[in-house]
Amino acid sequence: MPRRPVIEYRRAFDFGLAPADLWASIERVDLFERWWPWLQEFRMEGESLAAGSVLYGVVAPPLPYRMRIRVELTRCEAPNAIDAVIGGDLEGLAWLRVHPEGDRSRVEVAWTVEMMQRPMRLASRFGLPLLQWGHDRVVDTTVAGFRRRLASAG
Repeated sequence: MPRRPVIEYRRAFDFGLAPADLWASIERVDLFERWWPWLQEFRMEGESLAAGSVLYGVVAPPLPYRMRIRVELTRCEAPNAIDAVIGGDLEGLAWLRVHPEGDRSRVEVAWTVEMMQRPMRLASRFGLPLLQWGHDRVVDTTVAGFRRRLASAG
C-alpha cells in the first residue's frame, strides 16, 4: 500500500527579538509577498491576524508546480500562539508558538499537510523523502531570510 502524500514538519527557531516585537513583524502581512518570493497572489480576509481571519495565496516553489492554499486562523493569541486549518492544494493543520527567552524568542512551528494535486500525489509515491527534504530546505531558507529582514529593520 503506498504511503499517503503527507508532509510533516516540526521545528523550533530562535529569534533575537522579544515576543511582542517579533509578533509585530509577523503581523506585517502587507510585506509577505516582498519577503517571500515563493508566495504570490497573497490576500487576507480580516482586519488583522485574529481567529476567523483567512489568508489566501499561491505557493510557487522553484519547481514546475504551483499550489493554491487557504489558511484559516482558528486561534490567534498575540504574541504567543496561532492555530490554523489549511485547505486547497494542501490540506491539514498547523500551529505556531512563541516562547520568551529573556529578551529573545523561541518559536515552535508544526504542520501536517497532505498534497491534494494529482501530479504531486503521484510524485510522492516514489519521491516523498525528496519532497520532504526540499520542503525542509525551503523552510530553512525562509526563516533565514526572515531573520535577515528583522536584523536590517532593527
